[in-house]
Amino acid sequence: MNQTKTHTIPVQSRRDFLCRGGGGFGALALSYLLGNDGYFTRAADVPVNPLQPLAGKPPHHFGKAKSVIWLFLEGGPSHLDLFDPKPALDKLAGQPMPESFGRPITAMGTANNTIMPTRRVFKQHGQSGIWVSDWYPHVAEHVDKIAVLRSCWADGLNHVGSVCQMNTGDILAGRPGLGAWAIYGLGSANQRLPSYVILTDANEVVGGPKNWSAGFLPAVYQGTSFRNEGDPIFHLAPPKTIGDRQQRNKLDFLSGLNRRFSADKTEDTELAARLNSYELAYRMQAAAPEAVDLSGESDATKKLYGCDDPATEKFGTNCLLARRMVERGVQFIQCYSGSGSGWDAHSNIEANHSKNCKASDKPIAGLLTDLHARGLLESTLVVWGGEFGRTPFNEKSDGRDHNPWGFTMWFAGGGMKGGTVVGSTDEIGLKAVEERSHVHDIHATILHAMGLDHERLTYLHNGRDERATVNGGRVVERLFA
Repeated sequence: MNQTKTHTIPVQSRRDFLCRGGGGFGALALSYLLGNDGYFTRAADVPVNPLQPLAGKPPHHFGKAKSVIWLFLEGGPSHLDLFDPKPALDKLAGQPMPESFGRPITAMGTANNTIMPTRRVFKQHGQSGIWVSDWYPHVAEHVDKIAVLRSCWADGLNHVGSVCQMNTGDILAGRPGLGAWAIYGLGSANQRLPSYVILTDANEVVGGPKNWSAGFLPAVYQGTSFRNEGDPIFHLAPPKTIGDRQQRNKLDFLSGLNRRFSADKTEDTELAARLNSYELAYRMQAAAPEAVDLSGESDATKKLYGCDDPATEKFGTNCLLARRMVERGVQFIQCYSGSGSGWDAHSNIEANHSKNCKASDKPIAGLLTDLHARGLLESTLVVWGGEFGRTPFNEKSDGRDHNPWGFTMWFAGGGMKGGTVVGSTDEIGLKAVEERSHVHDIHATILHAMGLDHERLTYLHNGRDERATVNGGRVVERLFA
């Protein structure tokens, strides 16, 4: 071929042709082998048995995290007062924010307020020397297990949209929660409990169940809210007048009717799928109460989580329940601290964060200690963070406004590189500047730790291959060991 064009490669001789052709044949062989290994397979391509929609599926790659425990601090914890010390705040205290940092559109119109320094004392901890404030003395003892991401950012300004985005990837309701995507991609590791569980410590989470709904995914993948008092799941137990034998006989009778009806309708699986959900509910009637029964836990374990102290009892109990869930094969657990925007410190941040840090510090440290002691930390990814951070300028003189432009989250276990700090915010902690990581990046990273490729985890909806990270997302590789 003598003419050279931009889309062709000139061949000079037969030997050159054979060399290039041989390389092409090798690539064909490689693509075939990778295809057999499922490398090019999307989750949407893996057939789902409608009779067993929660049956296990192979991951896209090896992931160390078999379970995720997300410690969700609702309301927005202040990174500036916990994990991201900024000496410049002391230098600029009481002054207007320098023009060089811009004037963001804030939730409460506070961009022209003055810089507010922190009253916390920061110290370096562990062999890694990671900075933690005196609000989290127990967590500080575990910094060598933690990978801190200081450069998170999001899109929402208010709590409803921001909590929704941190859960579903979008500030508008309607998309599946990240846990729903994980269970859709991997299936369930147990047949007696939900695989996606929500634990709250106070009020209802802002936005409610839309944060853990299945969205356009099949409803079987939605999250289930557990209570740590009374019946763990609403409407699970039958009336007291119906005994176990009567319940079992009723299900057997329904099963017999359905088999007779569908004997000549093998293509219609709706009845069998519905019966499958009845059977799961029946199994949960015994498994769910046992999972939340702490009577078998030692006093030392309960004390480790702070279950013996009214200040830490609620969140500590939920952290202990989360460990029990992991032991029973539950794959995605969210523990809300301050549910109902309890961390939202628009005024008197000292009182607000002192209360919430005390309520969460010992339970979180206890969870990390317990998981590590039981050999579960390497296979459990612990995520810490809220929907956004707080601003470096004041609101109402002694509080901080919402800050989605730069905040901190951290990760432990599940293959993460402990004792690591990734990314940074600017001098005053307003905006993420290095290794900026959007919510979609955080979701891609969590899924990657579980063995799922966020670009291949797709679901066909309205003619579009939808995915958890919408149109973006990248894995924050530096967080991994």
